[in-house]
Amino acid sequence: MEKQNAYDKPVTLRNILKFAIPTIAMSVFMSFYTMVDGLFVSNLIGTDALSAINLTAPVIQFVTAISTMLATGGSAVIMKKMGEQKPEEAREDFTFLIIVNVIVGFIMCLLGYSVMENLFGSMGLSAEVAGYCTRYLSRYLLFTIPILLMNNFTLYMIASEKATLSLVCSVTGGVLNIALDYIFIALFHMGIGGAAIATGLGYSVTAVVGLFVFSRKKNLLHFTRPAFRFRVLINAAANGCSEMATALVTGIITMMFNWTMLRYVGENGVAAVTIIMYVLMFASSLYTGYSYGVAPMLSYYYGEKNSEKLKKLVSASLKIIAVISLATAAASFAATGPLVSIFARPDNPVYELAVTGNRICTLALLFIGFNIFASGMFTALSNGIVSAVLAFSRSFVFMLITMLVLPAVLGVNGIWLATPAAELMALILSAAMFTKYRKRYQY
Repeated sequence: MEKQNAYDKPVTLRNILKFAIPTIAMSVFMSFYTMVDGLFVSNLIGTDALSAINLTAPVIQFVTAISTMLATGGSAVIMKKMGEQKPEEAREDFTFLIIVNVIVGFIMCLLGYSVMENLFGSMGLSAEVAGYCTRYLSRYLLFTIPILLMNNFTLYMIASEKATLSLVCSVTGGVLNIALDYIFIALFHMGIGGAAIATGLGYSVTAVVGLFVFSRKKNLLHFTRPAFRFRVLINAAANGCSEMATALVTGIITMMFNWTMLRYVGENGVAAVTIIMYVLMFASSLYTGYSYGVAPMLSYYYGEKNSEKLKKLVSASLKIIAVISLATAAASFAATGPLVSIFARPDNPVYELAVTGNRICTLALLFIGFNIFASGMFTALSNGIVSAVLAFSRSFVFMLITMLVLPAVLGVNGIWLATPAAELMALILSAAMFTKYRKRYQY
């Protein structure tokens, strides 16, 4: 089959990049969804509305966490079965997991509507910012199921050797998001609610295309009569629990950043944090995109027990990530002023806060890529426990330590330094786990 021929090719830089470049580009465009919202909102509505987008982020991350777990963990389980030459069983599991995601989306949507009023009312926000939060989230939640399907179909298109189609969907959705942001905010004056609707419709492109693609029987993965094997659900959850943990604790850490900034600086500090998160998110999307691209290869070679290809792939990946890390760190530091000025004018008090913060946070870009790849690699190798330990330690334990200690000692600069310090601690743990399991997986 076409899929087998693709995975049977030699592991060379060219063939790796054929898998990875479309997913890197796709991941970058996906990061644009939120950034474009921030760009239009900050310039056409104001930095208070920009703060609101960041304040709603933890709720959104919680809503999508379970789907992220099932998408990443399910992809590893299904592609392992493909490598073991069990295609029909893999397709049954694929259909079952998509049905589960739809059910999860419906439940998460209802849960989001039930908690948002009390949540924003308890944060001590100004009436204007709290109103922005409610309007943004209430519109965003309307697209919960399409967004969860998008999370899944993105990865399954990659696994089905349709990374280019996934990229096209992401680019189309991104362009649609940009156009609709301008139409809804600048022309129709729909405010921050219009930004949320534009984002939801942009995400829906991949969901709609995926439904058509996976309905066609000639594709490697396609919908079939599902087999309700709950062991598959458990395995997918176990393999993807690190990604769910990352989504959940990212939401918690975002809340901690927001609360700490509200304490030290006020709502201007939350806006500054939002701008810096956009920069980090954009750079991190390069690493995430690469990890997504090579994950099916890792899973397939592991299922095939081809240690030679596994070794070559891991070795090449570490070198590629090192190059990306140096390039992104240098670019972020050099372009800090222009990057921040896109969201806040130099006469805005948010500008100086964000410039200082971004220059310090840029140090984290030297470490993030290796940590993302390490967690993704163990997920692809069906070791969800190690992946979860790495992700949870990096995103929560180390961030909690640095967020509690450094601001108390260094003030606002300690808040900015917390992320690089946590990523460095995570890098040490990733290196230890990488060394410990080298012999078991023969990479």
